[in-house]
Amino acid sequence: MNKIIENYNETNAFGRSFKMDYEIVRPGFVVYKMKVSKRFLATSTAMHGGALAGFMDAIVGVTALSVSSQKGNVVSTVEFKINYLKPVLLNDELVGEGSIISEGHRIIICKGEIFNQNKELVAIGTATLNAYSANKMQ
Repeated sequence: MNKIIENYNETNAFGRSFKMDYEIVRPGFVVYKMKVSKRFLATSTAMHGGALAGFMDAIVGVTALSVSSQKGNVVSTVEFKINYLKPVLLNDELVGEGSIISEGHRIIICKGEIFNQNKELVAIGTATLNAYSANKMQ
């Protein structure tokens, strides 16, 4: 694991608050996991769309970071789109997979897919991320 990924793990309060775990299977392919608790609900049974979008943004963000960090770069999301396909319910165990669609010098385009414990696709997303030198990070 490189220093940029180590720093991300240490400073990512958002991921810790969501109790998300991830594995970089290989640069450009990431698997994320998250269990839906009451704090993420919009109704008595269904997850809030913003919470699911936060999970998706983490998936595509770490996917891009897994390749950019090898070049000494961090990433920031420039554009993001999500499609909600099925309701996500209390106690669902979500698995997100992120992969690279295109990697340029500074622009990385990723896709993400989120499945529930029944392997049903519940959301898909795409994102454009900007890669820039970790030295410029404030």
